[in-house]
Amino acid sequence: MKNTLKIIAIILGAVVLDQVSKGILVYLLIGGVPTFGSAFKMIPYPYMMARVTEWFNIVFTWNPGTSFSLFRNLGEAAPMVIIVMTGVVIGALGYYLFARAEKQYERVALALIVGGALGNLIDRVRFGAVIDFLDLHWKTWHWPAFNIADVCITVGAVVLIVGWIFGRKVKK
Repeated sequence: MKNTLKIIAIILGAVVLDQVSKGILVYLLIGGVPTFGSAFKMIPYPYMMARVTEWFNIVFTWNPGTSFSLFRNLGEAAPMVIIVMTGVVIGALGYYLFARAEKQYERVALALIVGGALGNLIDRVRFGAVIDFLDLHWKTWHWPAFNIADVCITVGAVVLIVGWIFGRKVKK
């Protein structure tokens, strides 16, 4: 029970950090936080907000696709297809997290991934697209804009991979 509460706290923490950061950004742009859909039509795309350093900007972009804007060209069906796919992945990862994951690093990593996926799913359901706003770049080369949910997913995936690599026992 104690571990379950920690895992739920990690998932909720990821979702809250993601949604609050996006809410602050939208509030700064339009002076309020719309509940559903209307923000997608109200906020220009892309919208440059602030240059933080020579290699980091805060921007505003809508991502109607998935990671790196994949599946952006599915047409009108894209939001629903991506929402269903995301829900299935979250369900499968959640099942494994709560029913099968044995190692602590697996539970923490999967909780970060599930929390990040839920954060982006909330945007998709609310707006039909995900808000991305972190922009890393070097001179004229820009990494695709991302958000806190994407950071949680990436950190979770790296922890899983590193834990898997270093957690294996060498068999003779």
